[in-house]
Parts: sequence; C-alpha cells; structure tokens
Amino acid sequence: MKLNILIQAMRLPFLFLPVACVMLGIAVVAPEVNWGLAALILFAALLANISVNLLNEYSDFSSGLDFKTQKTPFSGGSGALVAEPSQSKVVRNVGMLALLVVSAIGLYFIQLRGLMLLPLGLLGVVIIVTYTDWLNKRPWLCLISPGVGIAVVMVVGTEFVLSGSYSLKGFLFSLLPFFLINNLLLLNQYPDIDADKSVGRNHFSIAYGVGHSNKVYAAFLFAAIGVLLLLISMQLLPTLALIALFPLGLSMVALYGAFKYKQTIGKHPQFLAMNVMATILTPLLAAVAVFINAM
Repeated sequence: MKLNILIQAMRLPFLFLPVACVMLGIAVVAPEVNWGLAALILFAALLANISVNLLNEYSDFSSGLDFKTQKTPFSGGSGALVAEPSQSKVVRNVGMLALLVVSAIGLYFIQLRGLMLLPLGLLGVVIIVTYTDWLNKRPWLCLISPGVGIAVVMVVGTEFVLSGSYSLKGFLFSLLPFFLINNLLLLNQYPDIDADKSVGRNHFSIAYGVGHSNKVYAAFLFAAIGVLLLLISMQLLPTLALIALFPLGLSMVALYGAFKYKQTIGKHPQFLAMNVMATILTPLLAAVAVFINAM
C-alpha cells in the first residue's frame, strides 16, 4: 500500500467541511457540551467524508472518468489512481472500512440516545453508498444530496447525539451550510460536464445546462444569506454572527466567475477556491460567534 496515494485520494483539504458542520452542530447546544462525545462525533464525521471521497475516487477510476476530466485543485478528482492504478482496490477497501467504522460509531450513538437517530444515520449511509453511481444520474437528487448528507445529517445529528433531542433551531442551523454545500458541488461540476456525460452521469448541470445552474447557485446563495439573517433576527445566533457574511462575499465573486466563464471556469480556479472557502468559513464563523458569545 502506498500511503501517499491513499492520502491524496482522501482529498484532505475538503475535510475542513465536516469540521465546520460539526462545530455548527455543537454550537446548537452550546454551552452545555460534552466535549469528549463531541470529539467522537467529529471523528465519525471525518471518517464519513473520507469514505465518500475514497469510494468516489475508486468509482471514477473504474468507470474511466478520471482519464477524461480536466483536473483542478477543486474538481476532476485527485488523479491519484491514474498515477497508480495498482492502488485502486486499496482505495476501495479503505473507503469501505471507513464506512464500517462510521456505522459502528453510529450504532453506539443509537445505543446511547435511542432509535430516533437511526433514520438520520441510515440517510447518511445511503447517500455515501449511492452518490457516485446512482444519485449522479438523478439531477434534482444529486443537486441537494451533498447538502443533506454533509450539512443536515452532520449538524442535526451532532445536536441529537449531544442533547438527545431534535429541535427547530438545529434544523435551521443546518440550512446555512446546506445551501452552500450544494453550491460547492454544483460549481465544481462545471469543468467536468462533458466527461461526466460520457460515462452516463446526468447531474443538474448536464440535465439543465450551466445557465440554469447559475440561477440555482444564485438562489441558494441568497437563501444562505437569508437563513443567516433570519437566525440572527430570531436571536438564535448572536449579532456577532454577522461576521459570517464576509465569506459569503467570496460566493458572490464565485457567482460572477460562473456567469462569466461558465463551463470553462476550471481554467480560472480562483473562483472555485473562493467557493470552497465560503462554504467552509461561513458555518465555521457562525459557530465561533456562538462560542465567543457564550464565554
């Protein structure tokens, strides 16, 4: 096993995203936080993201997609298995192992808090297993499944494991990263439209085109801004959470890049980078605002 190939396939920079979502989930119940339990939740979230990244890497290599995509730091796959095809089964097996460990931790959480957590956990597992080969052929499900799997499952799941109950507050908190994560995956699909189409995918950008996808991106962006302002106006987030508006400005710039460059945005990766930074920093800063306010 070549460890560097495995690490490359894990797409480590994207693991900041589950960290931000779990932190936002912790913020829902702050300041009454069991930090030992929170650490285990974060470990499970990281493993879940690693699992989906590795299984996606294996599937894209096996289908031949990795040989057709235009590689950028944010789209087109890592290229790890193109460079070392012999490691494909290792990547697949570690991805499955990560999923099994996540499932075992999930069963512990169910034992701790009860069966009301089971539907949420099953939803997360189904999204991990079906995203690459099934959801990517269903435009609307593919559009929202990243936000459901990473934002809703992780934020609401974190709240439930820490508190033993669900709340409207937790669901509203999850909507902030939900819209941004959907936009993250949507924009990252633009450079790969032709390659994805050639292997039978039919995600939103293929089915409806970049023009409609840009409009959806804009709608989701303004929805995220609306959710943030709503949470502040309802005093569920402190006024300090207005700092989370600053990274959303990066999404505005990314949207400009999407309208200007459309499918060729991969040749201008600074816009993809801004999209990634906004997706991570917005929920993270909202969570930090809660922790500072609780001091």
